[in-house]
Order: sequence, then C-alpha cells, then structure tokens
Amino acid sequence: MRVWDPLVRLFHWSLALSFAVAWLSANSWDDLHVWAGYAAGALVIARVAWGFVGTPYARFSQFVRPPTTVLSYLKAILRGDETRYLGHNPAGGAMIVALILAMFATAFTGWLLTTNAYWGVVWMQHLHHYLAHGLLLLVVLHLAGVVLASYRHRENLVRAMITGTKRPTGADDTA
Repeated sequence: MRVWDPLVRLFHWSLALSFAVAWLSANSWDDLHVWAGYAAGALVIARVAWGFVGTPYARFSQFVRPPTTVLSYLKAILRGDETRYLGHNPAGGAMIVALILAMFATAFTGWLLTTNAYWGVVWMQHLHHYLAHGLLLLVVLHLAGVVLASYRHRENLVRAMITGTKRPTGADDTA
C-alpha cells in the first residue's frame, strides 16, 4: 500500500545526507559544512510546508498526537504490545517533530554564526555545537526506533522509506 509520497522520501534521504555531510565536514571543510547546513534548513522549511498541504500521511494532522498519546504508546512499547500504524506511530510522530525542530535550530544558529552580529561569538558557537550533538542523539534514537518497529511489526521500514509502500493494515493495526 502506498504510504510515503515521493516528496517525503526525497526529503527524508536528502536531509539525512545533508546532516551527515554537515556533521562530517564540521571543523574541516567550512564551505561544505555551511552549504550542507543551508540545504538542511531549506529542506526543513519545505517539509514543514508539505506537512500542512501534502498528501495524507505527510500531514502533521495525521501523525502529531498529544503528549499523553505518545506516552501511552511508549509504555506499550515497553510492554511489547504496541499497535502497528500504517503511517507514523505516536512515538515516530513525536520524533519527527523533535528532529525538525532540532535540525532547524541547528541550521539557524549555524546561519547566525555567518552574520556580522554573531560571527565569532563564543556562546553562539557553543549553542550550535550542543544543538548539533543533541541532533545526533535524536538521529541515533530515531534509528533505534526504526530498528525496533521493523523487528516488532515484521516490516522493513527502511525499505518502506525507499519504495513508499507498506503492507496494508491488519485487524490489530491502525491506519
């Protein structure tokens, strides 16, 4: 069943690449680092817009849920009885929001460091640095969640983000 549209998939892999390039080029290849950061910032802006006008599974209204729902889902994960979702599950939706906010904050503080107002300002450099490390932690947690959900629901979520398709919902699943 088609779930992830081409724009969501292109965004996802492009953002992963731009973050990896920015991370690996930090402190060694300034121009590449800056341009990878600009790409990440532009991708996040485009994704936020698509989150309001895009296809059904791309919309924030489909996967952003109240904190109580997210906590209940996390408890279900710990019990081993979480529901399979065709789109993003509540924990995955929360992670997307966290990743988007962290990526935007990292790109924005990086851009600020190129302006006259913040060029060489140490506290802004530290903020950018800590945001980037926090973002890396979120990426690791995201990957762990993908591995766990793929295992628990017997579904390759990496392949789903490449092809855009997932198996249809069953009796115990949520569309």
